[in-house]
Amino acid sequence: MGATWGWALALAAVVVGGMQWGWQGVVMAFTLISFWLLLQFNRALRAMRQAGGAPVGRVGSAVMVHARMRRGMRLMEIIPITRSLGQAAEPDPAAGAGIGMREAFTWSDDSGAQLRVDLVGGRVVRWALERHAEPQPAPAGAPAAPAAAAE
Repeated sequence: MGATWGWALALAAVVVGGMQWGWQGVVMAFTLISFWLLLQFNRALRAMRQAGGAPVGRVGSAVMVHARMRRGMRLMEIIPITRSLGQAAEPDPAAGAGIGMREAFTWSDDSGAQLRVDLVGGRVVRWALERHAEPQPAPAGAPAAPAAAAE
């Protein structure tokens, strides 16, 4: 749910509470709004606490994180998936035509795979997984490396 809808529902709760129950309804609406905001704040703190204990820009598997990405995600949805804060990168100017602040973050794993996420206005517009080429095994008919001569 977007912020506009959230604030519209909060305003509706205050208005309906005031019309139905007077000042007690307004107090109840403000109590519910405060409780909701505290829940959101607690969720953000928990995600930051979890990510704060991990190395910046490191994930267990960049491929698994890549599979869970979707367009429109917020950074606060990505951090619990990665369990790490992303390494800040230079934003790609072609990452989105939307108006808003451009950000880019990268995460890498032990195999060398790197996930780059571009955000515009706080939402994911593009992500890309870059894998380093693995060495190819030698063909079956190829001669093996010469053995060291024993002295």
